[in-house]
Amino acid sequence: MKKLGIIFCLLVSGWSCLAQDFGLSFSYFIPKNGYFSTPVSPFSIRGLGFDITRFLALETGASLYRMSGLNMKDLPFESKEALVGPNFTIFVPVELVIQMKADQLEFDIKGGVFGFYGFSQKINYGNFDRALRSYESWAVVNSDLSFKNKPGWGYHGGAELTVYVTDQFGISLEGNYLVGSSAFPLKGNYIGGNDALETKNIDYADAKIDFTGLEVSIGVIMTTGNGRPKRRR
Repeated sequence: MKKLGIIFCLLVSGWSCLAQDFGLSFSYFIPKNGYFSTPVSPFSIRGLGFDITRFLALETGASLYRMSGLNMKDLPFESKEALVGPNFTIFVPVELVIQMKADQLEFDIKGGVFGFYGFSQKINYGNFDRALRSYESWAVVNSDLSFKNKPGWGYHGGAELTVYVTDQFGISLEGNYLVGSSAFPLKGNYIGGNDALETKNIDYADAKIDFTGLEVSIGVIMTTGNGRPKRRR
C-alpha cells in the first residue's frame, strides 16, 4: 500500500501542474455480481486535460480503489458472487466530454476508454469452491489455484452535473457505466465429490476479471485561477 501511495502521489503531482483548480471526490464502484467498492481517499483526481472547443474537451485522471470483490468471466461455470479480491486497483480513464454550460450549472456528457490494474490480487476460495460445487453437483470441493495477473482495459460512458456556488467553488455529481476486463489465466486442480473423492485439473487460459459496473462520484471543485474552474477531483 505504501508503494501504491507513492506512485499515485507522483502521478498527481505531475498532473497538478496542468491546471489551477483542485478538489476532492469520493467515487464508489458497484460491480456486476461483485461487492461494493470504496475509494482510497484522497487518491482520486479527474478532469485533467484541455478544451478542444468551447463545447468539447479531452480529459483524463486517475483513482485508487479498494476493491472489495470482483467477478470473473469466460469460465466453464458462472457465479453470482465475487471470485477475486479484495485488492487495490488503479483506474485511469481517457474521455471526450461534451460540455453544456450555464451561469451556475454545467452538464457534461462523456465517454471513452479506461485502463486498470489490480495490485495484491487474491482469489476468493470460498466463493470459487462453492461455484465449483454447484458446477459439478458435488457435496464438497477444495481447490488449489495459481494465476497470472495482467492489466486490463474497457470503455465507459456517463454524465456529470456541476452546480457552482461561486466562481471558485462547485459541487458535482457524476455517474459512469464501465465495461471492461483483464486477462487472468488460472491453473491448478480441485479435489471433491460425493461418496468418493476425485481430483480434476484446471487450465482456464481464457479466464478474465470482469470490470463491469456503475461508478458514482460526489465531488467538491475549487480553483485558484480566474473564471469558471475545470473539473478536477
